[in-house]
Amino acid sequence: MALNIKPIADRVVIEAAPAEEKTASGLYIPDTAKEKPQQGTVVAVGPGKYAESTGNLIPLSVKTGDQVLYGKYGGTEITFEGKEYLIMRESDLYAVL
Repeated sequence: MALNIKPIADRVVIEAAPAEEKTASGLYIPDTAKEKPQQGTVVAVGPGKYAESTGNLIPLSVKTGDQVLYGKYGGTEITFEGKEYLIMRESDLYAVL
């Protein structure tokens, strides 16, 4: 995916996974009751963060295409070219799946 957003420093751009449409037992969930997704795909990464003590660039440990877990209310929601994304710091990510 060619995304024309270049995050700065230790930030990543994430495309959230779609919310669950129905429960495991087959009941459909109305839009008002859907949970915010906590999982998504990394679509862009920044270059990294500079260490305060040495000034060396510390690259990010995630890369484009990684499936990640993040906090329910983490990040900043943006709309770019008609799609919704989240921008957050790498430290706000919980795990790579």
